[in-house]
Formats: sequence, structure tokens, C-alpha cells
Amino acid sequence: MSVHPSHPLDYPIWTALTTTQQALAEGDARARRFPTEITPFAATADMSPESFAALGALMSPQDIAVLFTPDAVTPPAGLKIALADTGEQMIGTPIDAPANGVDIVTLGADDVPAMIELTALTKPGPFSARTHELGIFLGIRVDGQLVAMAGERMKPARYTEMTAVCVHPSHRGRGYGQMLLSAVSRHIVSRGEIPFLHVFTSNHSAIALYRRQGMEIRRRLHVTVLKKED
Repeated sequence: MSVHPSHPLDYPIWTALTTTQQALAEGDARARRFPTEITPFAATADMSPESFAALGALMSPQDIAVLFTPDAVTPPAGLKIALADTGEQMIGTPIDAPANGVDIVTLGADDVPAMIELTALTKPGPFSARTHELGIFLGIRVDGQLVAMAGERMKPARYTEMTAVCVHPSHRGRGYGQMLLSAVSRHIVSRGEIPFLHVFTSNHSAIALYRRQGMEIRRRLHVTVLKKED
């Protein structure tokens, strides 16, 4: 059985659940996942039917499992593909973007309703009631409304993923995304870790933005959403 003896970021979910975030892992040596109320991310030790069966055993009929893998996923009977796409894995420390008098606040449990409302509107990726527990989340409020946020998600080995970078449509063009990306990155680097992120291959504007911020594409990954067959 493979245990992915490659670069830690080639199988970021598996690496996170077997290193820094292993205390959160549900599953065993063949399949692991984060608790569904945190994120639907999951991983298998390899592409064998036994590993996919172990993943299926962790899932209820309502659950989805989101996998990030170097190769396309072909699940055996019992699981079906709900979405198959590709994403770019980008790495590097974004250039510093001063807040210029904007008040950046740390978000917590009391802010979850506002965080879910903003992510539902802007759709930066999966965000659930306990996603904020994965790391620091920072936000910007205007007249009491949360209008921008960014935070940390997967932590594979010495790398930390930046996530949920989103700005309310009516507050774009003010540099809020860059400010928050820079602020989250500073926290990551201060711990001696390396920032990275994922963005769908089709999201050309975001990729261009992150390139301007000084990040580089490391590799392309397959993003697969699995469900149990009815």
C-alpha cells in the first residue's frame, strides 16, 4: 500500500491528515478525512479498491468527499463522481500589502454566521461551521458588515494553505484581498512555514492576481468530488 513518498504537497490532504492535523483525522491507514463540519476534504493512501472502500465506509449517503490528487480519480463501484475538475497549486510568500489604515480583525466563533454568509455569496470554496478552527482567519468590516476575509486551512508538514480569500462584490477594487492575503501570509511565515494555495484552473483572474502577488504555480492537481452511489 502506497503512503505517498513524494513531495508533501503532491497529496496535500493526506499529508495534512498524517502530519500537522492528524489529531483531526477520521479513518485509518487506508483512508482519512477531516470531520465533515470542518471541511469535506478526504484522501486515500492509494488508488486501490480497498482504499476507496475504506473511504466509502467513512461516508454517510449525504456526505461528499473532496480529493486533491496528482492523477485523475476513477472510483470503484459504491462511489460516484459528482465533480471532476483541475486546480493550480500555487506557492510562495505574497508581496507585502500594507493595510493603509484599514482595520484587520481576527475572526472567531461569533463571526461564523457572517463568514458563512460571505462565502455563500462569493464561493471561494467549501466553508462550514467549524472551518475557522483550522487556523487563523482575518477579516475587514465596513459599517459592521464583514466584507472581506481570508484564512488558513490545510497544514501539510511545514506548509500552510491560505484559503477563503473573498471580498463582497460591492467592496472590490479597494485592495482588501491583497491586504488580507499579505496579513495571513505574515502569520504563516512567522511560524517558519511556507504559504501556498489552490485555485481552479479556470479561474484565470485569480491566478493572475496571485502571480502579481509573487506566487508561482507549483503543479496542477485533480479536484474530485465523490458521493456514495444510491
